[in-house]
Amino acid sequence: MKTIEVDEELYRYIASHTQHIGESASDILRRMLKFNEALVAAETITPAVEDAQPAALQGTRDKVRTLRELLLSDEYAEQNKAINRFMLVLSTLYSLSSQEFAAATESLHGRTRVYFAGDEQTLMLHGNHTKPKHIQGTPYWVITNTNTGRKRSMIEHIMLAMQFPPELIEKVCGTI
Repeated sequence: MKTIEVDEELYRYIASHTQHIGESASDILRRMLKFNEALVAAETITPAVEDAQPAALQGTRDKVRTLRELLLSDEYAEQNKAINRFMLVLSTLYSLSSQEFAAATESLHGRTRVYFAGDEQTLMLHGNHTKPKHIQGTPYWVITNTNTGRKRSMIEHIMLAMQFPPELIEKVCGTI
């Protein structure tokens, strides 16, 4: 067993999620993070075995790890608005696979609105008050005048198309 130090505020937060007497901090964190030992074991394959895995499987593990690291990062934790977390997730998804991101966003639109485009004008032509924003590090713009549920739905659609595990999709969408 390893020991980590956490500040008092974080300790109280973890302790406030205790469900029964005697529940350890590890048990609480596992539950809160929806930590799945089987998935983690699959991600921590030794290098000799990892080299024998198909490149696509290794790529999936790297994508999963990158998104988990984003969720645990200070930059992500400091975002106090859903829109900022939404934009960070979109930027990260694009950086993981620009081609998969492009394919996923191509079919993503509303009844009258276009959600993603290569320029601000295209989004403004397909709806009033869309509040387009540029997704940092990408050639894409996205409409931001949608409710949080729609933003989650957009992320879910993209992550499903990029073949992320359902548990991770749920976790990411839950943070937005």
